[in-house]
Amino acid sequence: MNSVCVFCGSSAGNDAAYAEAARRMGEALVRRGLTLVYGGGRIGLMGEIARAVLENGGRAIGVIPEALLRKELAYDDLTELHVVRTMHERKQMMADLADAFVAMPGGYGTFEEFCEVLTWAQLGIHAKPCALFNANGYYDGLLALFDHAVAEGFVRPLHRAMVLAEAEPDAVLNALSRYVPPPVEKWLDVSRA
Repeated sequence: MNSVCVFCGSSAGNDAAYAEAARRMGEALVRRGLTLVYGGGRIGLMGEIARAVLENGGRAIGVIPEALLRKELAYDDLTELHVVRTMHERKQMMADLADAFVAMPGGYGTFEEFCEVLTWAQLGIHAKPCALFNANGYYDGLLALFDHAVAEGFVRPLHRAMVLAEAEPDAVLNALSRYVPPPVEKWLDVSRA
């Protein structure tokens, strides 16, 4: 594992613990020699993690769509900043540049980005690990929803186990490095269709 894509909010949230968690994750990435791949923003948790990586001598690669660049939301001092036309291109490039995925606290965009790469893993489009950095218990509700989906027969336990979740940066990175993808040859039970 050489690079980690981190999805996170363009807001810092209401609790200072989230910004602190972003800084600690950035520092942990640098300690392990891992490159940050992220959405290229300079505000919110996105800005916090990128700033922590750069201030500690690490590499930060941002991918931002033209529309957000025009709103002057890009972090200009990154190791690399890729400007793409659409959000779809942004997500594809981030996925291509990363060896693993982490979702920190964020909003709809963060949820969508994480669930998309998780679905790609379930379908066998990639075999990269996907983790929730459950800082301050932020993802407790989402994890409960995933468990409910298993109980109701919409997610298989094997696929629920693909969602790694830890509350500390080093624990998240350890879980990513230990991940072994499940077999995906038959993820859909067509006998019940």
